[in-house]
This record gives sequence, structure tokens and C-alpha cells, in this order.
Amino acid sequence: MTVTLRNLVYMSAAVISLAAACDSGTTTAGANTPVTPSEEEAGENQSQAINQWFEDEFERQVARSPQTQTFLGRKTNYDQWNTATDEFEQESHRLEMAALAEMRQRFDIENLDPSAQLSYRLAEYEGEMADRRFPFRNHWYQFSHFRGPHTSVPTFMANNHRVDSLEDAQAYIARLEGVQEYLAQHEGIARQQYEDGIFPPKWSFEKMIVTSRNIISGAPFDDSTEPSAMMADLERKIGGLDISDEEKEALMVRGVAALENSVKPAYESLIAMFEEQTAIVSNDDGAWKLPDGDEYYALQLEAMTTTNMGAEEIHNLGLSEIDRIHAEMNAIKENVGFEGSLQDFFVYLRTDPDGRFSYPNTDEGRAAYLAEATAIIDNMRERLDELFYTFPKAELEVRRVEPFREQAAGKGFYQRPAPNGSRPGIFYANLYNTANMPTYQMEALAYHEGIPGHHMQIAIAQELEDVPSFRKFGGFTAYSEGWGLYSEFIPKEMGLYEDPYSDFGRLAMELWRAARLVVDTGIHHKKWTREEAIDYLLENTPNPEGDCINAIERYVVMPGQATAYKIGMIKILELRGRAEAALGDNFDIRAFHDVILKDGPVPMAILEETVNAWITEVRAG
Repeated sequence: MTVTLRNLVYMSAAVISLAAACDSGTTTAGANTPVTPSEEEAGENQSQAINQWFEDEFERQVARSPQTQTFLGRKTNYDQWNTATDEFEQESHRLEMAALAEMRQRFDIENLDPSAQLSYRLAEYEGEMADRRFPFRNHWYQFSHFRGPHTSVPTFMANNHRVDSLEDAQAYIARLEGVQEYLAQHEGIARQQYEDGIFPPKWSFEKMIVTSRNIISGAPFDDSTEPSAMMADLERKIGGLDISDEEKEALMVRGVAALENSVKPAYESLIAMFEEQTAIVSNDDGAWKLPDGDEYYALQLEAMTTTNMGAEEIHNLGLSEIDRIHAEMNAIKENVGFEGSLQDFFVYLRTDPDGRFSYPNTDEGRAAYLAEATAIIDNMRERLDELFYTFPKAELEVRRVEPFREQAAGKGFYQRPAPNGSRPGIFYANLYNTANMPTYQMEALAYHEGIPGHHMQIAIAQELEDVPSFRKFGGFTAYSEGWGLYSEFIPKEMGLYEDPYSDFGRLAMELWRAARLVVDTGIHHKKWTREEAIDYLLENTPNPEGDCINAIERYVVMPGQATAYKIGMIKILELRGRAEAALGDNFDIRAFHDVILKDGPVPMAILEETVNAWITEVRAG
């Protein structure tokens, strides 16, 4: 799973007239002879103009989001948070629609080169989808146990706000001082959502309360002698500065005051709201319970998959894929000599009676997991030339999910690197309970989140040259997660997954994504309960019970998102099969992978066009 910038980028405060489009007037040659630009020259001028327009528009979007600026490695507006009011979002939408109208009015797609035409189509697709989704902007829960501003504040400060100077430290503390106002804005939206009948289930509130209390546990929030996570980060960053002791002390005094007088009351207010709403909300789980919930869910499926597949079609596809994968798993079960049914084998792996499939749930066990995951990625890195011609420049690190949020976070996810090299890509592994991170699934997870998965795709995208920035930093879930899941399959062809249990783990991860098609549509379309969905995963996958519970609770609060993985993978495999059949001995897996990644994230239909064009080009010789 990826963490992107998309939810942080807002449109600019004003749409300003930009560089003129292609000059259709005359130029002089010799004795003032009028010369009309050729169609090729006109196309080049139009393409240059629209690419500059895209870049200027992207910069105006970024200018409205101090947090995006920080994500990008910039230190502008370094002391500020985003504006998080509905009024600001409405203004952003008006500006986005004005920009879309301006693009259509100023530029003719027929006069653009192929790359600029693709940019035009992507901008139009995103703009039209944003307009259709705008009426449902507050259907996505402002706070949930899985993701929300309450968890993003401390992780953003720890992982993205670098402190290299006295000025950086002062900006860091100013941001701490602004936490109360920032979270109050989000709280205001959440309260309005509640009034509108839009809120997560009771059990989600209970987890949010625990997470929020964890954040303000420890010094200086209470009498503990141990520092809180935010206090420890403040101490580490100020302590590492090359400034005088007096300056460090002054910074710490101001920082501690900000934690006590801004951060603590902000979270106390959130906790009070969560407790107030927990007392009267229900445990209904699906999007169907929301106002116009069926329409909302259908739109979510379209946005996440970039297809027109409906809930029933997706549900049935999941059932079919589960049957296929179960058959492959049975073959491995028999190969390792296990006696019993596939469900018996699932129970054996889930309960792990011999203790062979998990690291000890200790600090030493967690360190061992991180070391092994790093080794898996390092080994794959050495073999990338078997799969690609293009490689990312950004570094990749494996880290543990921070303790304050690990009880509510997913099992693994990726955070993109800063484009200026100031922050590596990060594969986060959730090691709260190592039993939920079985070793037989380690390889597949590392390949998905790291290399050749999200890190390859995302780092390469943002390192593309001569491509507008909105394409480098945007995203389509089916494309990104489809690539991640496809990346779990590639190592099988390379002779990796040498241990049959590890290969079973690869299938278990694919099965997990197939089951998502069933349970996501089950919850949000067929009105399954949380318990029914958990039971389905327990019966049909080998994943530990805690894993099944966490997953279903994630899918409940993120309608449709989980369906993108398998649908994206299926499309990439379909396109690869088509290319292999058409090109025969001329098929080059490295060239195919570069074709998939060369344009950055795109909807599935456009990806299909790209691969078809490549096939035609190769066949033409």
C-alpha cells in the first residue's frame, strides 16, 4: 500500500493567465516575407506551452499546501500546516474546474505531441473524476482508526520535517504551536459529518481513542519519566544541531510549551469528541449506510479501479480467482507432505504450533525481521538488470511502524522519497505483533512494498524527465497497487521463493488480494457485517486472525480501495500475455517493464493503449 501526496495537494488561489499558446502570427525572413510555421513547429510550440502551463499549475497547487511542500523536500512555509476547512476545499475545487476549462479553451489536443497529448488526457480524466466525486467529498471519513490527521501529525513531524538549522527548529516548533488550530479544523469537519450521518463504526472510534491517548502519553504530557514519541523527536532533532547550549535550551523550553499548550489540548479535544460520538454511534459497517451510499460506493469502485466494473462483477471475479489460487495452493500443500485439507493447512500456518513461521515478539525478534526484509530487498536490487533497463536513483530503507500507531496501522506500506534526495523511500513493516507478520510471507511483502514494487514504480515516476510534475506525483490506485502485486509474481520467474512455504506465501498474498474483491463488495454492496467478512477471510486464507481483523476493519473505513490491487495486476498480466503472444522471440521483459513504468501512473485503459502501441512498434521493426 502506498502513501501519496494526492490528498495534500490543493489548487492555487487564483488561475493566472500563463505563457501564450502557439504563436499563429507571422515572422520575418529576408525582405519581410511572411512565413507560416509548419505543423510540426506549431505542435512543438503548443506542446511546450501546455507543458509549461501544467508546471505552473502544479506549482500553484503546491503553493496552497505547506505540507506538500515539505513532502517534496522544500522548506518553504516550513512553519505552517495546510488549511483544512470545507470552505478551502470548495475554493480549491472551483479553481480546479477553472483550470480544466482554461486548458480546454487554450489548447487543442490535436496540435500536441504524443507526450503532451497524454498529459492533456490525464489532466482531463482527473479533473472530470474530481468533479464527479466532489459532492461526496465528506463521505470519506475525516477520522478513522486506520488513517487520519490524528496519526498523520506526529508521523509527518517525525519523518518529513527535517531540522538542519536553527531556523528549521524554529519552524518545527511553530508547527507544534499550530497543531491545535489545525486539528480543530479537521474536528469541525468531522462534527459536520456526524451531523450528516457520516461516521465510522463504534469499534473504529474505540481504536482512535487508544491511538490518540498513546500520542499524548509520556513526558511532557503526563508525569512519566519516559518521553512521549513527539518529545523524543523534538529532543533528537534539537540535540543534533550545531548551535550553542543556550540556544538549544531556549528551543526546548518553547517546544515543550508547544507540546503542553497546543498538542495536548488538541488531542484532548479529539478524544472528547470520539468519546461523545462513540456513546451513540452504531456498528453498521458498510458504505450502504451513508447518504446516497450506493452511488458513493459505485463511484469509489470506478475511481479506485479506473474501470467500469460494478460491484457484482468484481465480487464474482474475486470468487473465481480464489478458486484458481486455492488449486495452486493445494499442489504446494501436497508437495510439502501435509496431510489434511487446505483449510487444515491454513490452520497449521495460522497457529504455527512449531514456531517456525514467525519471529519472537520481542525487540530482538523485530530487529531480526527488519534485517531479513532488508536482505531480501538488497538481493533483489542486485538482480534488477534482469528485469529493467531503467532504475531509480532514490534510496530505500526498511523501518518499523512507530509504536504509537502500530495497533491501528496495516501490516506494511510504503512512503515515497523526497524528490531532492533528502528523504529515502521507506518500507514500513508493522511489527506490533510479529505473529501477524509470518515469515513465509516476508518475501512477497518486501517485493511489493520495496523492490521491484512500489519503490521502483514511484521513484522512477518522480524521476522522469520532460514529464509534467502532476504526472510524477499523481497516482491511480489500480496502476500503483496492480504493479505492487505484479511485483510479487515477478521473482517467481527468477527462481526466487526457493522455499515452497515462501512460494505458498506468495500465493497467500495474491489470495489475500483476491479475497479483498469478495469482502470489500460484500461489506459495502451486500451488507455483510464486520464479523461475516472476518469469518470469510479466516475460512479462505491462511492469514492469522489478527491480520484478518485488521484488514476487514481497514476495508470498512476505506470503501473500494482494496479492490484495486487484483484488478490492476490482472490487467498488467493480460497485457504482458498479449505482448508475449504477439512478439514471440522479440518479446523483451525489460522493455515491457519499462513501457509499463515510462509514463508514470495512468488509468488501465490508457495503459492498454500504451502497450498496444509498443507491440505495433516492435512488430514494425
